[in-house]
Amino acid sequence: MVEADARGNPSYNERWILFVLATVQFITIVDFMIVMPLGPQLMRVLHIDPAAFGLIVSSYTLAAGAAGLVASATVDRFSRKSAFLVLYAGFILGTLLCGFAPNYGTLVFARVLTGAFGGILGGLSMAIIGDVFPDHRRGRATGALMTGFAIASVVGVPFGLVIGNHFGWNMTFIALGLLGTPIFFMAAYALPTLDAHFGEAHVSPLESLRRTFTVGNHLNAFALIIALTCSGFLIFPYVSAYYVGNIGMSESQLPWVYIVGGGLTFVASPLVGRWADRAGKLFVFRVIAPLSAGLMFAITHLGSGEIILAVAVFGALMVCNVGRMIPAMAMITASVAPRNRGAFLSANSSVQHLFGGIGAYVGGLMVSQAGEGAPLEGFGTVGWLAAGIGLISVWLAGRLRSGEQGDAISATELSLPAAAEAAFDASEPLIALVDGASDLNTARLRPSDPELRRNRDTQYLQ
Repeated sequence: MVEADARGNPSYNERWILFVLATVQFITIVDFMIVMPLGPQLMRVLHIDPAAFGLIVSSYTLAAGAAGLVASATVDRFSRKSAFLVLYAGFILGTLLCGFAPNYGTLVFARVLTGAFGGILGGLSMAIIGDVFPDHRRGRATGALMTGFAIASVVGVPFGLVIGNHFGWNMTFIALGLLGTPIFFMAAYALPTLDAHFGEAHVSPLESLRRTFTVGNHLNAFALIIALTCSGFLIFPYVSAYYVGNIGMSESQLPWVYIVGGGLTFVASPLVGRWADRAGKLFVFRVIAPLSAGLMFAITHLGSGEIILAVAVFGALMVCNVGRMIPAMAMITASVAPRNRGAFLSANSSVQHLFGGIGAYVGGLMVSQAGEGAPLEGFGTVGWLAAGIGLISVWLAGRLRSGEQGDAISATELSLPAAAEAAFDASEPLIALVDGASDLNTARLRPSDPELRRNRDTQYLQ
């Protein structure tokens, strides 16, 4: 699939590459997100309590976080194609194992396997985009890749939930595995080798981690992303079970909750990005984060039978969750000096995965269920905790300082991938979106807003 242009430079079949990467993006995101709305059925069929279900959710994210740290030391030793095919094969194997899992223990093991391989695929896809597409076409290519997330959120998750409701939860994973298998052979055919990075000098992974975790402003940024991730993961894995057990929503009605939430998210995300660029990231965050905290409290204290209100509150919470994540990611990215952003954002992805898993597990320990289909007990307490952490994030955001004066980061450009972060697919290094360096170690973000360029010497975060 590699030809040479008139100047002898490699010329790739870019449409095939984008199709493969976007399809893999779609499959991995549906695989990750579908577990949460399948919660009521998983708890009923497997005869497990909410804490055990929380481990199903957290096992994926914990494995992805650990694998991300390992990958930072090893993935650049292989060609992009070889690494992608091995990781994707492991992911498909894990997904199929989820579908054929005969019991709870096997399912948890399968989620660990799926997370360890699937959690790295998003970042590697971004690296392939950076290697294949020149700078002037890289933004459009990244946008096409992000359509995989958009379709997964609005169409894939609800449709996967319909399959699970009609044919059993395991058929959702089997369908994903069967859908993804031919894509492996397409990837083997379409992807170029991409091994030019072999000759590059890389900082020792341990030294890179030491530098990343010993800078005060980096620690402030990590604290903010931990607060945002934990507050969301405390609640979202258990919303479906709460809606079924406490509010009285049927499992067949759950897909509409995610259709509404996903649709509102992708309408709102670019609007919030533009607002943050005009009004200031910190200001917009301070407006939306308390609203998000209030909705976290509200969604955990709804009354029985309030189905329409439950759908509306979920949609509003998704919008506010995106609304706080977009300016937060812009501020976090700008808080790090450009030369350190690749290492920092790789570590940031692992931190998000790890603390997302911790949040999901802690949330499961705090709630209980008397029996199959019974109301969740203690979810209101979880709401108080999540809302409190959400409010603390307002103070943490104010502690961030710009890593380089005038190195402006456009929230509009980050709006769609930040929406992915807000929906808890934390595997995408946002650094790859706007500058398109061929690898994360050399990535830099550039100011794209003309007004921001004219004000390069102003304090950006404030």
